[in-house]
Amino acid sequence: MIGTANENLKREGQGADMNLPLLLTVSLGAATACSPHRPPAAPSAADAVQLHPAPADSGHAPVNGISMYYEAYGPAGGIPLVLLHGGGSTIDVTFGRVLPFLARTRRVIALEEQGHGRTTDRDAPVRFDTSADDVAALLRHLGVAQADLFGFSNGASVALEVAIRHPGLVRKLVFASSFTKRDGAMPEFWGFMKDADFSNMPQPLKDAFLRVNPDTAQLRRMHDKDARRMQAFEDIPDDRIRAVRAPTLVVLGDRDIVRAEHAVALTRLLPDARLLVLPGGHGDYLGEAVMTRRETRLPEITAGLIDTFLNEGR
Repeated sequence: MIGTANENLKREGQGADMNLPLLLTVSLGAATACSPHRPPAAPSAADAVQLHPAPADSGHAPVNGISMYYEAYGPAGGIPLVLLHGGGSTIDVTFGRVLPFLARTRRVIALEEQGHGRTTDRDAPVRFDTSADDVAALLRHLGVAQADLFGFSNGASVALEVAIRHPGLVRKLVFASSFTKRDGAMPEFWGFMKDADFSNMPQPLKDAFLRVNPDTAQLRRMHDKDARRMQAFEDIPDDRIRAVRAPTLVVLGDRDIVRAEHAVALTRLLPDARLLVLPGGHGDYLGEAVMTRRETRLPEITAGLIDTFLNEGR
């Protein structure tokens, strides 16, 4: 649960001392510095769910023994963009502020992972590879032959596994704020994950889950399974990454939990990759509801840059 670790390290005041990518002061520094007015406070995580319109379609699909929740936005037709949220999160927490911009001109399908939000759990760990198979099964259920995938944080790791395990399904890949090797994250992240506990899960993440699913026992199970997934994280072999054929955009914030050096190395390892570095910490460029606490135009800017990447060569 990368976002949980980031938020808790930030709350404990460690970010400034260790130069962690947790400070949120750069979200739109250049723009706000030019304004004589202080920007209004951003909506809280509780309010973020109201920032995007109602979906054109939503429902649950039977997927590998679970009931997977999904939503669809934007005009029908064409290659859809599939959104995969971060650990411990819901669709709204990760994508609530950026989704309206992404769905202006294309079909967008957002889903919730095993045990997260409105998707049921199974008697098995949450793993990147099994979640990738769940995504593939959902797309088959919806009759989608090929899609663009945009994963953030843990969702990026799932998206990468879809591209590896189901290459024919993925036209283009956006790999945002995640890593493929343990040394790709700041070392302090692993120290926090070693001691991760439900008691220090950020309250806004708990609130966001309970808003769509009042099952407090499931909330705890989600946290614990996500924590164990990260504690057991293993490096992805280079040959598996080199096998990815989908053009890939690697995205991170300049104060992200992901080391910039790792992102550069990843773009060189992937056969067809570009790199996009945006100002801010983990998820600021999306307006992620827990990490981003101020008004910012970055979600709209980010959506435009991603849209440009997805439209290249169409």
